[in-house]
Amino acid sequence: MWASFFRKKSIDKIISDQLDLEKLEGYSMVRNLGVRDLTFMGVAAIIGASIFSAIGQASANGGPAVSMLFVFTALACMFTAFCYARFAATVPISGSAYTYAYTSLGEIVAWILGWNLLLEYAISNVAVAISWSKYFVDLLEGLGIHVPEFLTMDYLSAKRAFVAAQEAFQQGLTLSDLTINVREGFLAYTSAPVILGWHFVANMPALLITIAITYLVYIGIRETKNMNNVLVVLKLAVIAIVIGVGAFYVQVENWTPFAPNGISGVLKSVAAVCFAYIGFDSISTTAEECKNPQRDIPKAMMWALIICTVLYVLVTLVLTGIVPSDQLAGIEDPLAFMFMKVNLPGVAGVVAASAVIALTSALLVYQLGQPRIWMTMSRDGLLPKAFSRIHPKYRTPSFSTIMTGVLVGVPALFANLEEVINLSSIGTLFAFVLVCGGVLILDLDPENQKKSKFKIPYLNAGYWVGICLLIALYLSFPNLDAAFSWFSGIFTGESKADHVIMGGFFLIWATLSVFSVRNKLSLIPVLGLLVNLYLMTQMGAMNWERFLYWCLAGILIYFGYSYRKSKLHI
Repeated sequence: MWASFFRKKSIDKIISDQLDLEKLEGYSMVRNLGVRDLTFMGVAAIIGASIFSAIGQASANGGPAVSMLFVFTALACMFTAFCYARFAATVPISGSAYTYAYTSLGEIVAWILGWNLLLEYAISNVAVAISWSKYFVDLLEGLGIHVPEFLTMDYLSAKRAFVAAQEAFQQGLTLSDLTINVREGFLAYTSAPVILGWHFVANMPALLITIAITYLVYIGIRETKNMNNVLVVLKLAVIAIVIGVGAFYVQVENWTPFAPNGISGVLKSVAAVCFAYIGFDSISTTAEECKNPQRDIPKAMMWALIICTVLYVLVTLVLTGIVPSDQLAGIEDPLAFMFMKVNLPGVAGVVAASAVIALTSALLVYQLGQPRIWMTMSRDGLLPKAFSRIHPKYRTPSFSTIMTGVLVGVPALFANLEEVINLSSIGTLFAFVLVCGGVLILDLDPENQKKSKFKIPYLNAGYWVGICLLIALYLSFPNLDAAFSWFSGIFTGESKADHVIMGGFFLIWATLSVFSVRNKLSLIPVLGLLVNLYLMTQMGAMNWERFLYWCLAGILIYFGYSYRKSKLHI
């Protein structure tokens, strides 16, 4: 019985099933995406909420050194991108990491991964919609149009701000003494209509933009592509202005100290930085709409990562060079704030307007990816047939697109930005870990290596993985007292959960060291797996707990519905 849970779908079977589907009336999609279109989709997804919102708090936590965290995370994504490219060139189907796991790790792992991709895409889009709303409301305010505060934020933020304001008032402070975020939240909570004892605070602009984007994705890939290309060009032009103009106002002394809060401060921003990069895998979800997916998807992934990493590093250095990092805490629009600091309100206005454009394009690509993963899961029988329905006129997964809009729009009304970023990041890194692990398993069969049109440069991991583990252990535990203190923390202390998580990481690393020698594993997928897994360990015990609960819910659904309906078991 247990073996049936891990049954795999052969590459040949997946491709033959896809060819059969494309021959059927009403099941094929339109192939009109090239390398440029795919690269722009990757840029649209990566340059989104993080560069206009989360980069401020990340810089406050880690200082200018966060720029190096972007490089480190991009390196992890680059290792992962090689693995994605390897799969995309072998299995050119729209299921992204879900399909890749099905061919290498088995059905139940593929289901759990697909379930986490739901978390990644839906919650990421919630975060982007919330950021879009903030910038859009600020833009309207600049034009003299005021939107009531209770229609522009989530209930939790407003409630927290109300409590904080009440405490401040008891200490003798006035409304004008409060920070802008607390002041806006207090006004939202107190001015909101009360329904059955509950203050109605909801982020209406986030809902409306989700509806508009869902409609655009629904009516066709060509329309989506053209709109995205225009938005990305505008976005890149404005970011070039931000870097070019801001460079003249950089004060080099603001980069000292480079990491004011130490390595712990830098790693505190892991969730926000990882969130910046999660969109690169959305490129692979459009495989059935690419002209030549086996050639174009690998190229587009690499180009998107390189372009976006350079931009993130430059923007972070300019931002922290103009504004001392300790002044960026709690700033939701850091780039506009940066130019206000140097008395350039005109440029700040351009940044605010461009943020609306940039976040629209990110929302567009995320909203495009999720329905195509659901469509593939439905074809395998793991979701109801309605999710694989293709619209007869628009040639898009119609029902899946509508459901994605619902699952993004409704939470966007009430969700808190920080919470959704953290939960989305850990789910994404989990997908990256499985994709890298899937390549290692797939390549154990020499026949699979022959079928791929993209080859990952092979470097024998051999003893290098074990040597690096010994170095890491020595740096972590330079003496017996440090080792004993750390191991005792597994059983005592408030951070014992974090110690268990890190202990599990070292155990997996040790296991990979053995397999690297025994099976001559490829170094790049091994590095991708270890780096992504390490980033997961930095997410904190609370996020791990929520992540495990989410996975448990997915397993219950699998055994309650998907296992019985799976085409592999019928």
